[in-house]
Amino acid sequence: MRGCMRRRLRAPPPVPAMSERLGKPTCLLVASAAAAGEPLRGQPRVARCPPASLPARPAVRVAPAPFPVSPAPPLPGVSAQSFLQCFTLSSSAFNLQVATPGGKSIDFVDVNESNMRWIQDFRMKSYANPAKLESIDGARYHALLIPNCPGAMTDLANSGYLAKILQHFCTENKPICAVGHGVAALCCATNEDKTWVFQGYSLTGPSVYELIRQPNFASLPIIVEDFVKDSGATFSASKPDAVHVVLDRHLVTGQNENSTLPAVQNLLILCNVRK
Repeated sequence: MRGCMRRRLRAPPPVPAMSERLGKPTCLLVASAAAAGEPLRGQPRVARCPPASLPARPAVRVAPAPFPVSPAPPLPGVSAQSFLQCFTLSSSAFNLQVATPGGKSIDFVDVNESNMRWIQDFRMKSYANPAKLESIDGARYHALLIPNCPGAMTDLANSGYLAKILQHFCTENKPICAVGHGVAALCCATNEDKTWVFQGYSLTGPSVYELIRQPNFASLPIIVEDFVKDSGATFSASKPDAVHVVLDRHLVTGQNENSTLPAVQNLLILCNVRK
C-alpha cells in the first residue's frame, strides 16, 4: 500500500508553456520604420490618364510656385489605432513577431487619449523591440500581417527583404493581410520577369479620393490604386473612410484604418480553415 501511495504522489510532469499547449501558429507583424522627415525613395510618381472606361478622377490643379519648393515629407510611421487592433486581436490566435526594416523602433502616428495608454504599455514590453526584417525567414511563419502604415510608401514598398517573404507566402498560399497604407508594402513583391506576384488578384487599399485629401498627395511615391491596375490585378474601393475588405484566395486587404478589425478577423478565419 505504501508503494502504491509513493507512486501516486510522484510529481507531475512539467506543464508546457501556454503557447505550446495551445499550439498557436506564428504570425509575422511587419511595420514601417519610417519617421517624420525621411526623404522619399524611388523616382517621382508619374501621373497617368485613366482609361475611358474608368470614371473620371478629381482633377488636381497646382499653381506654379514663385520660388523652388522642396517636396513635402511622407507621412511617417504606423497608425497607432490600427496597430493596436492588429496586435490585440491577432495575439489571441498567434504567437506574434514584430519586424521592421533594420529593427528600428516604430514611430506611431495619430496617438490619442483612447490608445495612448496602450502604446505606452506596449513600449515597456520586451516584445515591443522589433526584429530586423532583413533577418526574417518567412518559412518560420504561418501568417503575415501589415497594419495601416503611412510610412510603408517610404520603406516597405521598396524592400527586397519583404519581397522575398511575400514571394514565399504566395508560393505556399499562406494567409496575408494588409490594411490601408500597409497595402503599399505588397508592391515590392515582383518576380524575376518584373511581373507582380499578386497579378490576377482582387484587392483594395486607399482610394485616390482618400489620398487626395492629404497635403502631400502630389509628392507621394506610389499610388496603390494605379499600381494594382497597372500590374494586372483588380482594384476596388468603397466611399472614403468606409469599411471595405476584399478576400481573394489567401490574401486579405482592407481599404483604410476603419477596415482593420474586419480584415484581421478574415485573416483569423483563413488560418482556422487551413488547420
